[in-house]
Amino acid sequence: MSKQYSLKFWIIFWSMAIVFLVGFYFFLEVRKQPEKIISGAINFLPIELSQKTEYKSIAYFANYLLAQDDMEKTFLILFQNNMEIRPGGGFIGAFGILKIKNGKVIEFQSHDLSNFDGRIPSNIEPPYPMKETLRIDSWKLRDSNWSPDFSENAKKAEYFYRLGQGQETFDGIVAVNTNVLNSFLKITGPVTLPDYPATFNSENAVLNLEYQVEKGYTEQGIERGERKTIMNELANVLMEKVFTLNNSQKFDLAKIILEDLNNKNIQLYFKDQDLENQAKNSFWAGEINSTWKGDYLMMIDANLASYKSDYYIDRSFDYVVDLSGEKPTANLKITYTHRGKAQDWMTKDYQTYLRVYAPKDAWLENSNDTGKIKFDKEFNKQYFGTLFTVPLNQTKTVEFNYTLKDLDINNYDLLIQKQSGVSQLPGKITVINKNGERKSYDVNIKNEWKLSKEK
Repeated sequence: MSKQYSLKFWIIFWSMAIVFLVGFYFFLEVRKQPEKIISGAINFLPIELSQKTEYKSIAYFANYLLAQDDMEKTFLILFQNNMEIRPGGGFIGAFGILKIKNGKVIEFQSHDLSNFDGRIPSNIEPPYPMKETLRIDSWKLRDSNWSPDFSENAKKAEYFYRLGQGQETFDGIVAVNTNVLNSFLKITGPVTLPDYPATFNSENAVLNLEYQVEKGYTEQGIERGERKTIMNELANVLMEKVFTLNNSQKFDLAKIILEDLNNKNIQLYFKDQDLENQAKNSFWAGEINSTWKGDYLMMIDANLASYKSDYYIDRSFDYVVDLSGEKPTANLKITYTHRGKAQDWMTKDYQTYLRVYAPKDAWLENSNDTGKIKFDKEFNKQYFGTLFTVPLNQTKTVEFNYTLKDLDINNYDLLIQKQSGVSQLPGKITVINKNGERKSYDVNIKNEWKLSKEK
């Protein structure tokens, strides 16, 4: 006699069967077109739109990088030392060439720019004020990231790579700031290298690496031209450790890489326009917003003293915009604190070329405690540039007062974009509306900040 089952049993049975069949179908479809399916599923997640955009971009990039298409993908990796900050993130001391095929890294090589730049013809005029401060007669790859916009820097880096007789054709270009090394080591744990005495961990890796390429190599009898080979060895050891991470650690690494992308410690540029658009939509492309119609602010420093003093520099700003007068006005104060106590191999008085980007019709009325002001326009913005020094163990505040023309005071909005390589950008923003009412915002900007999102 066959066993009789209750109605409740059959409801549960068929419910489970349907769930299983739907799940199996989903699995098969994801295997065929993972990015499309995952992106669709992300739309239903109860998270903010910005997070959905990020997750969709991750799915899109993962689909591209892991594709089993027998196509080799080649990337130029720019290693930027943001302890010596430059407009695009940091001084480029080395670059790497990464090749991926069928979802696997098939080759990685790093190159010291001290050697490579020697192959670039010395006939390209460097932008102001490099020649005056660094005493160089020609522009090279190491100084190529002079723009605050990463797509411009990526194209310029490839241009210099070609001038240096580089033969690879790149699918994309990635800038990686020094901070990312610490991020990786938080997950992989400490790393030791056979021929070097130091142990590299998330607390000391950047300083140990800097010491090795600036001083330690002489103690070990390494030729100056070979002093940065340690970067290639360290990168290879790190990649080996990454490949052995368990799933939980890989998830933690993915989270910390996402944080570095959002903080502009990693910037992406792709030749494929769809990929580039994905990077832009997630604010990972290091793009200057040239179409923004409201008030705008970006502060760009370039350390031109050839020392790693940015390790000791703290920045903050105070921005007051007054909409109550006949014309809108802005008062910007930027404060630099140099925590270095005495000159040594790593730091001395901090010399920076600061560019303040404002709306294209902004008119500078006066400035305080700055050097001579240089004016120019780019990215549909006006900028004020000035060269000045912050002495060791001192604090300096520079001030700009300017008029904001053609601003819609009835629908006032403000966009502030942070420079890549600046770890933290704390500040205070005060808006005085047309009725004289004052409202202030304390901020710590990681990528960009928009007033309309705070209202």
